This record gives sequence, C-alpha cells and structure tokens, in this order.
Amino acid sequence: MEIYIVVTCNFAYTTTILFLIFLSILIYYLVIKSQNYTKSKYKLPPGSMGWPFIGQTLQLYSHDPNTFFSTKQKRYGEIFKTHILGCPCVMLGSPEAAKFVLVTHSHLFKPTYPKSKEKLIGPSALFFHHGEYHSSLRKLVQSSLASPYNLQKRVADVEALAISTLHSWLTAQDQLVNTFHHLKKYSFDVGILSIFGHLDSNYKDQLKENYSIVNKGYNSFPNNVPGTTYQKALMARKRLKQILSEIMLEREEKKIADKDLLGHLLNFKDGKGKALTRDQISDNIIGVLFAAQDTTASVLTWILKYLHDDQKLLQAVKAEQMVIYQENDEGKKPLTWKQTRSMPLTHKVILESLRMASIISFTFREAVTDVEYNGYIIPKGWKVMPLFRNIHHNPQFFPDPQNFDPSRFEVPPKSNTFMPFGNGVHSCPGNELAKLEMLVFIHHLVTQYRWEVVGSQSGIQYGPFPVPQNGLPARFWKESNNFIQDFFPPN
Repeated sequence: MEIYIVVTCNFAYTTTILFLIFLSILIYYLVIKSQNYTKSKYKLPPGSMGWPFIGQTLQLYSHDPNTFFSTKQKRYGEIFKTHILGCPCVMLGSPEAAKFVLVTHSHLFKPTYPKSKEKLIGPSALFFHHGEYHSSLRKLVQSSLASPYNLQKRVADVEALAISTLHSWLTAQDQLVNTFHHLKKYSFDVGILSIFGHLDSNYKDQLKENYSIVNKGYNSFPNNVPGTTYQKALMARKRLKQILSEIMLEREEKKIADKDLLGHLLNFKDGKGKALTRDQISDNIIGVLFAAQDTTASVLTWILKYLHDDQKLLQAVKAEQMVIYQENDEGKKPLTWKQTRSMPLTHKVILESLRMASIISFTFREAVTDVEYNGYIIPKGWKVMPLFRNIHHNPQFFPDPQNFDPSRFEVPPKSNTFMPFGNGVHSCPGNELAKLEMLVFIHHLVTQYRWEVVGSQSGIQYGPFPVPQNGLPARFWKESNNFIQDFFPPN
C-alpha cells in the first residue's frame, strides 16, 4: 500500500510540475510573440505556429511534405507562416515572392543550413555563403562544369559511363535492378569525372566508399555517440579530407595542371591574390558531389518511370533517338555535342520530369533584417522558404499540372514559374552538365534497351529527395535487331 501511495503521489507531483512547465512555456511564447510583432505597422503572414518549440514539425513528418505545404497554401494563401524544425518560417508560394527573395532582394536573405549538415559537407562549401567569396567560386565552378567548351570535351567520357552503367544492369538476368541506387552510382561517377578527370581507381574507390557513409548520415539524427549513423558519417568525412589532401599533394608534386574542377580550384586566386586553402578546396569538392549525385539520379529515375507509364511517348522519344543512332552507324560511332543539342522532344521530357517531380521542392533562406513584403513583416532571423513545387504544380501556370505533358514546354514558361535548379545567384551552377548527363543516358537507354517496372508503381518515398517507391525496381533487356528494323525497314 505504501509503495502504491508513493507512486501515486510522485505521479501526481510530476504531472503538476510538467503542467506548470508547459503553462510557463505557453505564457512566455505568447508574451514574446505579442511583444515582438505588434510594434510594426505590418503584420505577420497568416498561418499557424503550432505548439511551442515543436511547432508543426510532427505534422510535416507525418504527412507527405508536398501535401503539408499545398494544404497550408490553399488555406492561407501564397504567403503564410509556420514553425518547423525548431524555426519560425515564412512560406512563399508565388513566382513574385520567389523572385523577391532569390533575385531582386537576395541581399536581404542569406543561405542557411543546419550546422549538423554543414559539418558533413564542410563550412567553406560555396552554397553556405553569399557575397564575394560565393560569387567568385560560383563563377569558377560554373565555368569548369558547365561552359559549352568544357561540356563538349566531356561528351565522350559521359557516354562511356552511360554505356557501362546500362550494360551492368543486364548481368543480373532475372534479378531486379534498383534503378535509383544504380543511377546514383552513374551520377557519382560523372561527378568524379568532372572534378578529377580520369582519377586513379584506388582513389576513386576510397572516395566512393567514404562518401557513401557521409551521404547516409546527412539526414540522420545528429549526435556524437559512437556507432551512430551520424558519428560514422563524421569519421568518414575526416577520411575524405585526408584522401583529398593526398590527391592534391600528388598533383602539386607531379606539377599536374589538369583543366578539371580540381585544377581550377588549385589555381584559383581571389582579388587580393590569395589562394584557397586545402580545407576550402575539400569542402567545395564534397559540396559538388553532394549537389550532383542524388538530385540527378532522382530525376533520371522519374524519367524512366514516366516513359514506362506512357508507351506512346516512349515510342516518340525512341523515334527521335533512333535517327541519331542510325547516323552513328547503329551506335558504333560516339555521340557528338551537336547531336545532344538536336534532341528537342527528349529535352522537353527532361523539363517536364523536372517540373512534375520537383526534386528540389523548396529552398531555405534566412532574413538578415526585418523585411517588409506585400503588406507583411518577415522578422529578422526567420527562415524563408520559396516553395518551388507549389509553383510548378499551380494550374494557373501549368494547366492540368498532375498530367505529364512535355508538349507544354513548346512555349517557354512564364518568368519565375519554372525553377528546377533554383533561381538567382544561388541557382545550380552545374545544371547544364546534369542535362547532358540525362540526354546521353536516355539516348542509349531507349535505342538499345527495354525495361519493365516491377511492383508498386504509384508510391513516393523521400530520402530526402522524392523518388518512386523502393527506388523503382525494374528488369532490363537488350533490344533485338528486329526492333531496329521496325524503325528503319530495308528498302
């Protein structure tokens, strides 16, 4: 009896204390809120902040995030507030608002990422910065990765990787191919090629092994407890730094002056003649790998699904690519840069896939001062999130937005309504390389292979980018000679 009474009393005491703590937090939250935002003649955007501290994070993670944001926008309009991931946020669902934050008034907002993610990529990576450092490095990266001159030189090497990747899918025979998983390998290899050129296979294997561990830890719970996914990622990040230092040292000792991205970074000097440190170079290399791998692989996975689901469209894309295939003596000659510029339907398929999938659903910025926009106040320190996916799926700009229709891109979209690679000074500097990577892969896929998706064909999973359920498991077969004769019957 005495034990029961003690337990009951302790339970009642604990419940009372928890209630008082909760009440204190609630009062503090309401008081601070009223003090901070009633002084301005402008008001906060409409919306709900949810519970103190927790906000609406639980609602975000218990629903499809796209449903979460679209439901909020339908209820509150194209600008609304919420509280997620421990931060007060303003969401922006209009092209005008996205342009305001990312282009015309970008100086009022800075890029922002959780510190746990900065540690894994590296604090000197260009997309964590703004100002002169960011501007200079972005020009360098864009010139190295995506200038027409450098892209033309890479066509043959990217083509070799695409051919090798597709050929490896045939070795499994009756086994299923996890399409997304294998396309990540392809995108990683293209990234390595663009950064290092033809890298020694030993270095390449070490980079791939350790980067894979870092990538797994990127969206894990951040802590330093030994054995956890995040702690393993931190250790792998240290090993990556060491490997990259060895590669840089080897180049310096052998006086290798390659024109790949690493060569550009090693030779870079700012306006004061100051070179980059090895840590800065390592951070930017890892940042480029992060930006290049999952995003491109995700889009390619969706393209395979969309083409599989629309056989009429697939046949039209095949017809376009078979003309080039025949020009190249049934694939015996390599693709040329000019030919990759002569794939109009395939290019529109890529654009529509980017719109439909909206791999980058939103981006994070932080207000560096109180900002007034459209009659509302965005307080200093609040996160600001332009919602690309909401804009891409707005029927005002893209009629029947849930229908996959590449023909909609026969007319250029209205300004600031199509932003698959972001917008403004922080838009992706490697987007043209990503498109080349996709065009080359699709050419060899549809001219030489057929495939069948296995299992559920409707679900979406996030990790963190949206991909078809289970990575789109599929079987692949080599096309027969009869397939070619169907397109080009003998005279």
